[in-house]
Amino acid sequence: MQCPQVEVEICVDGVGSARNAAAGGASRLELCAGLALGGLSPSLGTLVTIKALVKLPVFVLVRPRAGDFCYSCDEVDLMEKDVTLFREHGADGIVLGALTRDGDVDKDICQRLIAAAKPLPVTFHRAFDLAAKPLEALEDIVALGCCRLLTSGQASSVDQGLPLLQKLAEQCRGRITLMPGGGVREDNLAALLRATGVRAVHASASRPAVPAQGTRALSLGSASQDQSWLECSVDRVRQLVVIAAEFTPSQ
Repeated sequence: MQCPQVEVEICVDGVGSARNAAAGGASRLELCAGLALGGLSPSLGTLVTIKALVKLPVFVLVRPRAGDFCYSCDEVDLMEKDVTLFREHGADGIVLGALTRDGDVDKDICQRLIAAAKPLPVTFHRAFDLAAKPLEALEDIVALGCCRLLTSGQASSVDQGLPLLQKLAEQCRGRITLMPGGGVREDNLAALLRATGVRAVHASASRPAVPAQGTRALSLGSASQDQSWLECSVDRVRQLVVIAAEFTPSQ
């Protein structure tokens, strides 16, 4: 399969999803845990296993918990250790982000984590979608040296965030890669690419997994749906890649 000019990054939180994303022709993986929570730091074992199984670049998410992106000193220490371990065990890039309580990019925390990641490239994640002043936040992210910005346009989906995504695409041009993510699907990808001219997109391309026969419907935690999960679909990834391959960015 030809490599598309538009990169299709697939977010995965398990070995099965990683295999499926690779089989579908993904350009790159973003590896996390707890995808239903917006993504959390994965285990080191998951990274090592996936690196041995698939021949794709793997960017690893560093996020110690669900909730906001304002972190304590202990959490920053933990994140720094995770970044170092992921780098030492084969990560091809790191995905991170932190905000102050005022909704600005926390440059001090980000600089510390980026230093731990060197020489790996860094993507700033959807913490950006909670930034109080997105256009100013973008300038801070560029100044930090991040290679890529993942965002839905500060909305629940890229469809709703399209007006801001268009502004960001113009502001990013030639300085940092804008990568829309959040509700990217086969039925809206072409329109998104036409409207923004971006060269990278991010999707989970998932479907409900089929549980083993005889599995009891017993909740093991506070979440009511803890016995169901989503898994990356080979067919959905393949469709996204085909659409991306047919699109030629204008710049």
